[in-house]
Order: sequence, then structure tokens, then C-alpha cells
Amino acid sequence: MYAPLLREVNKPYIGCFVVLLLILARLSEHDAAIRNVEPLKNLNTTSATMITNQSSQNYQVSGQHYGEMNTSKAVKPWSPRNAVRLKNVLNIFDITHVAEQWSSVQQAINTNCSKDMEQYFSGLNAANIWAMKMDDASGHYTSGFFYGNNYWLGSLALCESIYHEDYDEERKTTNSGLPFAKAHTQIFTGVYNEKPPFIPGFFVIKFFLNETFPTYMTRTIYVGVCLPSNCSAKDVDTLAEVTQQPSATRVVKILDVRTPSKRKFNLYDDRTFWVLVVSTSLVFILIFAGTLYEIYLTRRLKAALLRQDKEMMNSSETSSGIGCASSDYSDSVAHGSLKKEAITQSLKEMNMVLNMPHEISGVPASTSDEHLEGHLHEPEKLGVYSELLLSFSAITNFNAICDRNVGADTIPSIHGLRAFSMAWVILGHTCIVVFKYSDNMEMRKEVEKNFFFQAITNGPFSVDTFFFISGLLVSYLYFRTNAKGKLNKLTKGSSELTAGIAHFFGLVAYRFMRLTAPYMFVLGVVQVTMKYLAAYSIFDPPTLDHETCPQYWWRNLLYINTLFPVDQMCMLWSWYLANDTQFYMIGAIILIIGVRHFKISAFTTLFFLVSSWITTAIIAFTNNHRPDTDDPLALFDKIYDKPWTRLGPYLIGMTVGWILFRTNCKIRLPRLAVVTLWILSMLNLFVLIFGLYRADLSQFMAAAYSSLSHSAWALSLAWIITACSTGYGGYINTLLSAPCLYPFSRVTYCAYLVHPIVIRSVALNTDAPLHLGGDNMVIMFFGLVVASYLLSFLVSMSFEAPVVTMLKILSPSRKKRIA
Repeated sequence: MYAPLLREVNKPYIGCFVVLLLILARLSEHDAAIRNVEPLKNLNTTSATMITNQSSQNYQVSGQHYGEMNTSKAVKPWSPRNAVRLKNVLNIFDITHVAEQWSSVQQAINTNCSKDMEQYFSGLNAANIWAMKMDDASGHYTSGFFYGNNYWLGSLALCESIYHEDYDEERKTTNSGLPFAKAHTQIFTGVYNEKPPFIPGFFVIKFFLNETFPTYMTRTIYVGVCLPSNCSAKDVDTLAEVTQQPSATRVVKILDVRTPSKRKFNLYDDRTFWVLVVSTSLVFILIFAGTLYEIYLTRRLKAALLRQDKEMMNSSETSSGIGCASSDYSDSVAHGSLKKEAITQSLKEMNMVLNMPHEISGVPASTSDEHLEGHLHEPEKLGVYSELLLSFSAITNFNAICDRNVGADTIPSIHGLRAFSMAWVILGHTCIVVFKYSDNMEMRKEVEKNFFFQAITNGPFSVDTFFFISGLLVSYLYFRTNAKGKLNKLTKGSSELTAGIAHFFGLVAYRFMRLTAPYMFVLGVVQVTMKYLAAYSIFDPPTLDHETCPQYWWRNLLYINTLFPVDQMCMLWSWYLANDTQFYMIGAIILIIGVRHFKISAFTTLFFLVSSWITTAIIAFTNNHRPDTDDPLALFDKIYDKPWTRLGPYLIGMTVGWILFRTNCKIRLPRLAVVTLWILSMLNLFVLIFGLYRADLSQFMAAAYSSLSHSAWALSLAWIITACSTGYGGYINTLLSAPCLYPFSRVTYCAYLVHPIVIRSVALNTDAPLHLGGDNMVIMFFGLVVASYLLSFLVSMSFEAPVVTMLKILSPSRKKRIA
């Protein structure tokens, strides 16, 4: 009797009890979420003052509470209210938020921008196709955030293609397509198109994002937005501020707003651009005139030789009797198959000189690494001005670069060493730039774990190869030239001090004139190119060359740019040229002293070498530099680019050059010694490249490695060059001395100057970030190598080879031409 009554009376209490349990469970979830957020809030002092986002609290469930839930009951079904959607969390610029708060932000922007924005909102409400295209051209979070996608750029090309001045109402239903090709307008005819009431503009907003939940990441995000072009960068900054919703777990700061569609840089108003145009035009005119002049002289030679051949045929008793010349000179000249003695004699009889390949004239040309010049041949009847004009001949310079022979002053294996090192440099710089502008930058962390990636990480050793080669050639060529008496002629009758000073300034002046013409031309190209890319690219430039070059170009001209802070350096990769020139000056002093005071010169070399080791070790130790874990460019301004830390390989190269000169490249070693030295040198190179893989160096060992590794690299190269020069190179000498590598070696200087321009242009001229991958990286690398060498070939033929030839013509030690 009481039981039913009891059940009826307890029904509402049971329901209240159930409701109370649900509320308590909800509060426990809420408290757990707050406990999880509080420690994270303390990570950022600015987030403590921001209003708590109630929706974000619903996303958080503590691990402990979640485990308790799993042990007591089944997992809750998915709910839109509790689900964490990354696209919502990372929605850091939303035009909807701007529209919702338009009344408060309208007065903060300029009138034209405000008017156009209202039209944009109306277009979105009416679903106008032009407004939808603008929204489509704006960047949104898509995917790959945890894989390093920081570029949500949309499409600059699509934004700019929405508005057309030549819009035709009759073609209203025809899609205008992207600006790359008109074919798009004929393909997608079904897409409705209409002209917007204003000109859209593209803006790239740079956000600093500190997300403590749910991503737990600090990132720099680039978001591209297509908005009315009447809006300024300041207006877009204001709009971006409005879109930020208060959150206890996120701090967003607008760092910068770029306007690549504003066209701020006018190429035709740039003074440097016109200097480049005038200088390039003048050089091309000289090349054209010099080439025509050489063709004219060549035809005169052919005609003269043909007449001579006919005379010889008429007076010859050994005629074939069938009316044919004994030799076809026109064909022989074209293929370089005439006998050298006969042609030289013919030229002497004609009292005429022609600037032709040495296979014809019989006078071997010097194609040493320090002298890339055309071929001037005896007997000479041309004036100095004619010879200077011929130095610009494209035929002569092409033959000089592509000559398959090397001069007596050259060590053939150096060509291969230089060519392979240049490819290594391009590979390293390609990876640096591509990693910066990729949408999966986290892949770098995975790739760096690969054992063979150490070959790219330790790419800076390729620059030590260049330093070693420079020191070797300077020493070797100086002693050979001095042994021939060419340097003594310049200072004959002078005192030792006067002669030494004359030698020094003569060497420095020659190097300055040889290097500076292509260097300054490329520097001007860098300045103009980077101004253009900084204004038009959707990406931030990798360096501020567009700002530093106009201010500090004179430091590059004087080769002292490495003595100043790196953030003031123009053409960042030019640090090598500055160091190499400074090393050249030190080396010149040592060489001049060494001619008569060898012991003093040797002691000075050793002193500089040991001082460089000690200085580098101290800097590395005091800055706790860890070559096993740090980025190779981590201490660029303290260790990487400073001359006192990179001098070792150059001095070792000078020593090897002196040894090869003194021994005349004839050294006899036991077979066991040769095998041992090859094993040790190869093992040393392998350890230097791959030895730091997963290594853990102490601070002292890290400093020692930083100090000695560059010189250790040069020691292995010293044996390779010595072995290849003295007959112990074997297949390695065959590879390094392959004639097919000579042209690439001869344009290495210009390739080093221009290849970063090619890499930057490819990366910054794109409409979207690159995507890292093994296959496309290989293809991109080889493409950049080809493009860099093609461009360097043109620069070398236009600025480097003619200058070197003119220096030879105007040299005081040049022999008088005898008719």
C-alpha cells in the first residue's frame, strides 16, 4: 500500500537528483577546464588581461577526468558544441567579424575604404560573383598547420584578375581567368563573371600567434586578403585588429601589413636601373663591334691564305694535276686544322694580327684561374685600340671559356674541385631559401634526421674549398711569375722596400680591377631586383638588400663589408669576396717577403694560422657555439663571416702552392705512404661531413671543432691536389681534370655572384608557397644550376673576360709587338 505512494512521491525528487548530478558533472568539467587553462595563462603575461572565451572552455577536458569518464561509462557521442575544430581555432582574420562590428570600426578607417568595404559587404550579402571571388582570393586556414604551413595567402593573381579595364558587357558570362594566359577565358565559359564597383587590392598580413590551447604553438602566420584597393596598410591593420576575438588561450599581434598590389616601386624611376641599362647597352655595343671586327679580320685571313694557296699550287711541282688545291683552307680554318707553323708564317708575311683561337695561330693562351682572357697572337700589327676592341669579341671570349686545354700555369684538377664546390654551394643556398618559403617547413626537422642530409648541413665547407684554391693559386702563380722575371721587370733598379710596395699595390690593383666590374654590375642587379621583389612579392624578402645596398654599397666596393654588422650587409653572400680579398692582401705581403726572406714569411704564416685557431676557439667557447646542434649560420656575425675565423684554409692553400712550385709538381712517395694518405684524407672528409650526426659534444670539444674543422678540411684538399698534380691521383684526378668541367670552372666567380638572384627570383615570384619534397627539390636544384650557369656565362663574357684581356693588353710588362 505504501510502496506505490512512495514511488509516486519520490519521482520528482529523483528527477531533481538526476538534474543535480548533471549540473555537478558539468561544473566539474568546467573546473577541470579552468585548472588546465590557468597554468597556460601564466606562460603569456599579456593573455592574463584578456577576456575568457567561454566557447574555448568547452573544448578542454583534463586527461585525468577523461580517463575517469572512460572507466565509468562510454565515450560521449560527438557534439558540435564540444568539438574542437582547428579551422575555428585558427580563424585569425574573418570578414564576418568585421561586418559584425562595422559600426565601431567604420570611423577608424579612411572614407574611400569605408565606402568600398560597405559595397563589399553588400556584394557578399547579395552573393555577387565578384564578391565571392574576392573572398575566394583571400587566404584561409586549409591544412598542414602542424606540418609547418604558415602561409595562408590565397591568390594574388586571382584577386588582380577580378577587375579589368577592358571589361566587355557582351562577355559578361565569360570567365576572365588568371592573368597568365588568355586561354582561360575560352575554357571556363560557364563561370559567371562581373565587374566589381571598385578595384580590389591584395594585402598580406603578418600575424604573431601564441596559441596555448589547443595547438600549444608560437608561430608567425602570413594571411593574404583581397580587399578594396582604396584601403591603406593602416586600414587593413585596423580591420585585422577588429577580427580578433578575446581569448584566454591565444594572443595575436599584427606585426606588419604588406601591399604587393600597390605597385610602390617604379622601375623606370630608379637611378640604379638606368645605370645598369646604360652600362649594359654600352657593353653590348662593344661586344657587337668587337665580334664584327674579328669576323672581318678572319675573312681577310681566309682570303689571304686562299690566294697564297693558289700561288703555291701554280708554282708547285707536286700538284695533283686535277685542278684542285692541295688543301682547302676555308674549311681548314673553320675547323682549326691548319698547321700552326704555316699559318704563323703566312701571318708574318702579311704583317697582320688576328685575334683567333690558339689552335690556328699556334700561340698557346693562358687560361689559368687567375687570368681568364682572350687570345692575342703574334705577330702584332694591330694598334692598342684595335686589340682593346677585340677583347670584347664574343667569339674570342667564348673560345676562351670553352677551351678544352689548360695553360701551363694551371693545375687541371683545380677545375673539377671548383666546379663541384660551386654546385654544392648552390645546393645549400637552394635549401635555405626553399625551406623559408615552403608550406611544410616541419619537413626540414624530419629531413635533418637523415644521415645523408649532413652533406647539406655541412655545406659551408664548400666555401673553405674556395679559400684553399685561392690561396694555392696566389702562391703558385706568384712564384712562377716571379721565377720568370716578370715581376722583377716592374721594379727593376728599385730598393727592396720600394720594390715590395710596388709589387703589393700592383697585385692589389690588378685583383681589384679584375673582380670589381662584374661584382658592381651584379650588385646593381641585386639592388634593383630586391627592390622589385620587396614591393611586388607576397613574401617577405630573405634579406633587406633593397634597403642596405643603396646605403652601404661602398663597403662592398672596398671589400670591407664583413667588418660591419650583418644586418647592414648588402649582398649577404658577398662576405666571401670581402674575406678572400682581405686574405689576398695578407697573402701578397707574405709572398713578397718570402721571395728574399723565406723564414720570416714562414713564421708569419704560422703565426696567422695559429692566431686564427685560437681566436675562433675563444669566440666559439664564450658564445657556447654547438656545431653538433646549432644551425651552421647561427653565429653568422661572430664566427661564420669574419676573416679572422676563416683564414686557415687560405694559408694552407698558400703553403701547398709553394710546395708544388718548389718541387715542380714532382714528388716521389712510397706506395704505402700514398695509400695511407689517401685513406686518411678521405676518412677526414667523411668525418667532417657526417661525424656530427647525433653527436653530443662538450663545450670545450665544440669550440675545438669550430676552431680546427675548417683547416682540417683544407688539409685533406691539400693531399688531393698534391696527389693529382704529382701523378698519384688515379681516377680522382681523371674526374677532377675532365675537360668538360673547364667551362663551368672558368665562370665560377660569376656563378657565385648571380646564383642567389636566380634562387630568390624563383622563390619570391610565385603566387603560393613551395612544397618540399625529394623529387621536386632535385628537379629544382638542377634547374637552378642550369639557369645560374647560363646567366653567369653571359656575365662572364660581357664583364669578366673583356676586363681581364684589357688588363693584359695594358700591362706594363707586356711585350712589344713585332710586325
